[in-house]
Amino acid sequence: MKALVLTEYNHFEMQEVPVPEIQADEVLVRVKAVGICGSDVHGMDGSTGRRIPPIIMGHEAAGIIEQTGEAVTGWQSGDRVTFDSTIYRLTDWYSRKGLYNLSDNRQVLGVSCPEFKRDGAFAEYVAVPQHILFKLPENVSFEHAAMVEPVAVALHAINLTSIQVNDTAVVGGSGMIAMFVIQLLKLAGCGKIIVFDLDEDRLKLALKLGATHVFKAGDNNIPAEVKELTNGRGADVGFEVVGNTPVLKTVIESVRKGAQVTLIGNVSANVELPLQMVVTRQLKLQGSCAICGEYEPVLGLMSDGKIEIGPLVSAVSPLEEGAAWFNRLHNREKGLMKVVLIP
Repeated sequence: MKALVLTEYNHFEMQEVPVPEIQADEVLVRVKAVGICGSDVHGMDGSTGRRIPPIIMGHEAAGIIEQTGEAVTGWQSGDRVTFDSTIYRLTDWYSRKGLYNLSDNRQVLGVSCPEFKRDGAFAEYVAVPQHILFKLPENVSFEHAAMVEPVAVALHAINLTSIQVNDTAVVGGSGMIAMFVIQLLKLAGCGKIIVFDLDEDRLKLALKLGATHVFKAGDNNIPAEVKELTNGRGADVGFEVVGNTPVLKTVIESVRKGAQVTLIGNVSANVELPLQMVVTRQLKLQGSCAICGEYEPVLGLMSDGKIEIGPLVSAVSPLEEGAAWFNRLHNREKGLMKVVLIP
């Protein structure tokens, strides 16, 4: 089969590689669409340490079952499917607690690190265990299904956060995950959804997708603007969706006393924390890791037309053009959001 292989950092090659051999509990999926995730873009230059070459990346995908293992039940060739990016053991202690995203020895498709290597979906075929499969609604295209994973990441963060109707939320960042956080906050009943970022075009898009107020970071005193909109108190909930110190600090300064702040972005391994502000204002900080059961509700929301996908897809291109798109995304080309590749 053909595959887009990261042969060394910042260098891709289209190669002929063996079709994956499936285990008894696995299926072989013919990939019909696969998205380039921001973590893949950061991984290709070695900055994350989780895409050690050679590796076939790609974990946001959908396709058709080509073959099933001898122990597979309930699935058959021809089924239209998508799948979780996390591969976990059903017998793991955390999995049994309903926290499979935290399971020990879990793996992620398209990731290569010192602990494991698992080739992903930038290829004609990918092998996945049956327990991470989800059937696609007929009215959800493969291209849109390749976006289920980032929507599910956003929904997991929303589900972890205590939100009441008419709450005010502040969102730091307006990238892909943030755009879905904004849409889901609207569905959750937030009255004001305040977003800040450096990119004016993305802020305009955020307004179209549900934000009620947007501010360009650097040009505005964001905490002061938020307090002006909230009777001097600050937002009820905050979401950090970038992963760096300035954004985290701004979100923390923008929420009210006793508020909850959910951290999604993880570009930086370490950030500075305004500890005294967190302690004396009794803030609740929590991390949100990946996905834990959100695929099915996301597919339902997409099928019902309650989540907008189209405005976030910048291009749909052949897999052979993947290397060029990676470079354009890595160079932060203005206007680019999600690129979906077709093997």
